[in-house]
Amino acid sequence: MQTSWAPSMFEQLGLIGCGLMGGSFALALKRAGLVKRVVGYSKSPSTTERARQMGVIDVEAPSALLAVSGADIVLLAVPVSATEATFKAIRHLVTPNTLIMDVGSTKRDVVDAARRVLRDHVGCFVPAHPITGKEVSGVEHADANLYAGKQVILTPIERTFTVQLMKATNLWTALGCNVIKMSPQAHDAAYAAVSHLPHLIAFALMNGIAGQDHGKEYLALAGPGFRDFSRIAASDPKMWRDILIANREELLEQSRIFQQTLQSLEQLISGGAGDQLEERIQQASHTRANWRISSPKPQK
Repeated sequence: MQTSWAPSMFEQLGLIGCGLMGGSFALALKRAGLVKRVVGYSKSPSTTERARQMGVIDVEAPSALLAVSGADIVLLAVPVSATEATFKAIRHLVTPNTLIMDVGSTKRDVVDAARRVLRDHVGCFVPAHPITGKEVSGVEHADANLYAGKQVILTPIERTFTVQLMKATNLWTALGCNVIKMSPQAHDAAYAAVSHLPHLIAFALMNGIAGQDHGKEYLALAGPGFRDFSRIAASDPKMWRDILIANREELLEQSRIFQQTLQSLEQLISGGAGDQLEERIQQASHTRANWRISSPKPQK
């Protein structure tokens, strides 16, 4: 069925943050013919210059505000801790017709910032979390295929404009994404469990091994299983510092649950309860073997 808005003609993308995520978004829009011009701004002028040289952006903006000037779509691809300051920098040029999105891994803090700063224009903002990325960062790693075939979580609020939500949905769909809508609260609870906690564990594991007297020797003996398990520990430190702090309430709750489960397994090992230990391992093995990435039902 044809929608009332075809994902074809944005005049100008105002890209704030020309790194991996923002750069990949700009390249994807360009390749799909969804935008005529990209004006970009990054805190580091060398990043913005590199983005222009690579063809990620067409024009370098000297400020976030000027990147938004004349834009009908704006993407904030900045650390979640910088979201509120970015909203403050651009709010004077936001119009009711502007579609604003972000790509942050937490949503309640971002939504709260939008409410405080954008006020009457908060309906223009459609919070987004594309479930994709790389362990490397920087515009030099920007990839037009980064979002293709991936899930994108949209977390609209009661004041989000219906037309802007439709534009965002159609846009991500046109990029080949599977779009899911849920509340900011449900999003943060879910990703504390399946993303933020695994990163926290990976960071702790690497530090725990490296901090031992023979840590280097142990790491030298590690095989493919350890490599796969620890891969996410190589993620961007500043980005993950911000994410873990921003979602700390949900994350610490998931950490408590994990510690209780771990202690339960430790007790079985300590007591030599082999049969019960095998049952717990079998339960985990069965859950993992039957796990499939699918679209969850929207939650309130």
